[in-house]
Amino acid sequence: MDTDDRRRAAVRGSIEGLAHGDAFGERFFALFRPEAEARRLIAHRQLPPEPRWHWTDDTAMALDLLAVLAEHGEVRQPALVARFAATYRADPGRGYGSGMHALLPRAAAAPAEWRELAHALFGGEGSLGNGAAMRVAPLGAWFHHDLDRAADQAARSAEVTHAHPQGVAGAVAVAVAAALAARGAPLALTEIAARTPDGLVRQGLLRAAQLPPGTPPEEAAATLGSGRRIRADDTVPFALWCAARHPDDLPTALWTTAAGLGDVDTTCAITGGVVAARTGTTALGEQWTSKREPLPEWTTTV
Repeated sequence: MDTDDRRRAAVRGSIEGLAHGDAFGERFFALFRPEAEARRLIAHRQLPPEPRWHWTDDTAMALDLLAVLAEHGEVRQPALVARFAATYRADPGRGYGSGMHALLPRAAAAPAEWRELAHALFGGEGSLGNGAAMRVAPLGAWFHHDLDRAADQAARSAEVTHAHPQGVAGAVAVAVAAALAARGAPLALTEIAARTPDGLVRQGLLRAAQLPPGTPPEEAAATLGSGRRIRADDTVPFALWCAARHPDDLPTALWTTAAGLGDVDTTCAITGGVVAARTGTTALGEQWTSKREPLPEWTTTV
């Protein structure tokens, strides 16, 4: 397989895996209360029932990022902001977080001011949420041949909405993981941490690397966080721990991630986008693929 074919296969697998994880996880996140019912289904690997699994803002923003890469070959921040704002305006009910509800309408009205607007969120600190991390795995697959560039482009993609250093760090970690997966390289959490900017995300990755073999995912989630705080540092380490635990088995990686509950659509989107950059989504089978909302037709040509 030549370099272009490998990139296309990795990117296609990653965006499909991300969307599958997102839509699969969202069913548990949205439908099942109390948690005991979700845990019962996950323990028995019973797929969530109908209605059709719809993907959320995780996939919508990943598609926008992928479209910018397809058009420009790199992250062009003004173009990315414009796409995010237009997609939000067309369908604001995809489950966007509070930061994006505050940012994207303003960015649509004043696109040249995106940098100031992103930095102004959350009292001027910028968002340290998991939104930049949730959408970035296909970018890592795109730049898998160059880990430094994958990290740099991930940071650029994050800055337009998640200006806090830890929001950026979460995106860098996921992009590096997806690049390693696309290469067929080991998903070594210590290597990912070494390329992640210093701070809570990096510290969480190093804690994840130290968990004993055989740690149950529920215990790992309790130790690392599974997105209940919707922050990059309590989302990315657990999701990448799940990916690293099952780098060649997408269904098992997603079930493992779901067992942590929390922000389960986002953790599963991250895990799915990373693992499927290596494996593709064939192993999920029709039971999964027939349930999920399809992606736009243009994604088949990227």
